[in-house]
Amino acid sequence: MVNETNGSPPAQELETFLPQDGKKEKIVSKYNLSKDPEAADTFDPFAERKLDNPTSNMDTLTHLLKASLGTGILAMPKAFKCAGLYSGIFFTILVAVICTHCSYVLIKCAHVLYKKTKRTSMSFPEVAEAALANGPEGLKKWANAFRLFILISLFFTYFGTCSVYTVIVAKNILQVVAHHMAVKEEDLEIRIFIIALLIPLIVMAWVRNLKYLAPVSMVANVFMGIGLGITFYYLVGTGEMDFNKVQAVTSPIEWPEFFSLTIFAMEAIGVVMPLENAMKTPRSMLGLCGVLNKGMSGVTLVYILLGFLGYLRYGDHVQDSITLNLDINEIPAQIVKIAIAVAVYCTYGLQFFVCVEIAWNTIKDKFTKRPNLADYIMRTLMVTACVLLAVAVPTIGPFMGVIGAFCFSILGLIAPAFIEIVTYWNIGFGRFNFLVWKNILVTIFGLFALVFGTKDAIASIIQVYSSTKE
Repeated sequence: MVNETNGSPPAQELETFLPQDGKKEKIVSKYNLSKDPEAADTFDPFAERKLDNPTSNMDTLTHLLKASLGTGILAMPKAFKCAGLYSGIFFTILVAVICTHCSYVLIKCAHVLYKKTKRTSMSFPEVAEAALANGPEGLKKWANAFRLFILISLFFTYFGTCSVYTVIVAKNILQVVAHHMAVKEEDLEIRIFIIALLIPLIVMAWVRNLKYLAPVSMVANVFMGIGLGITFYYLVGTGEMDFNKVQAVTSPIEWPEFFSLTIFAMEAIGVVMPLENAMKTPRSMLGLCGVLNKGMSGVTLVYILLGFLGYLRYGDHVQDSITLNLDINEIPAQIVKIAIAVAVYCTYGLQFFVCVEIAWNTIKDKFTKRPNLADYIMRTLMVTACVLLAVAVPTIGPFMGVIGAFCFSILGLIAPAFIEIVTYWNIGFGRFNFLVWKNILVTIFGLFALVFGTKDAIASIIQVYSSTKE
């Protein structure tokens, strides 16, 4: 695919490059790669990268906030109900630390593998493949299979997520329209609202550069902030908060539901490598005060506040989404619905970006004559398929819960732990094999999320279709 103005590759492709900034830092000391024979190499992948329109640290932070502050945050009061008021705070921090650490590990391993492979950027599947290809001899033959597994899992997870987002936007608009028409929600056909979103979503998907999606993500953050701000007003300004009506710590039997809700709300593993690949200063993604830690720290704080206050305000009466506790007859509650609908719509482009990159990298070699036209047609057809899936199955959410539970547990937790072990196989695992023991714990946590998250998602499917038959 070529740029329409200068014939160069478009900036959003994962294999494109960032501009040379003239600074050549030693990654060896940063990642403690003194045992790595590649570490002594003078090759600097970040100095060799070049991009026409790289994203700034602020752009990347904006995208990261939008990717992590999705509609899952609205379920945090329900999650706190499952964990307890005080244990919910501790567990939210635990989930945030693990999810952030796994994203950190993926980027860190990518930086190590850049030097080993003499490459300047990689997607998540490419990092997985490079780790095995440069790892133990017995695993090298599985490198391509591992890449394909990550690739397919990412595509179906984010494609399904975009279908769910379409349903969420349509449902929020439908609720407000139904109120003003003085009819029941059941009397309006949600499929009509979904179809009406086709053209706006195609326009959003036509934005081909993460640099130009940054203002859209900012708009999404603003509207999500408006929705959350009004929700916080309802929580602290419209009723009493009684600590005696909530549980400080619930039974461990209810904890798995908390973890399944929180992990899949926070997880954004699919976007971290595209964001890193598009950065002007990719090293800034890491570090104690790096973009990743800054973004996830803010996200965690908001998650804790909403979960804590939502459960404290409504107690055992809290709904699956906190917006369902708001009175739709009041104008502020209606504004919340519209604001969240706009925020989710603006998020669509960033989530869909993952699917587009995967699909285009698969077919681009077949369309070398008119790649720009082929790219736009592909995006249009993919959005149309996404909307048609939502039209065919407007109750797709629970089904995607199964895919999300399965894929996000593996992609977001287990895969990064495995990639780190393989990447550092010939470098060293640290004193007392620290990396090994740490990643065993992460894998156990990932398996826990996989089993219980899938179980809860299947239970949701059964509940939805049982009530439909009744």
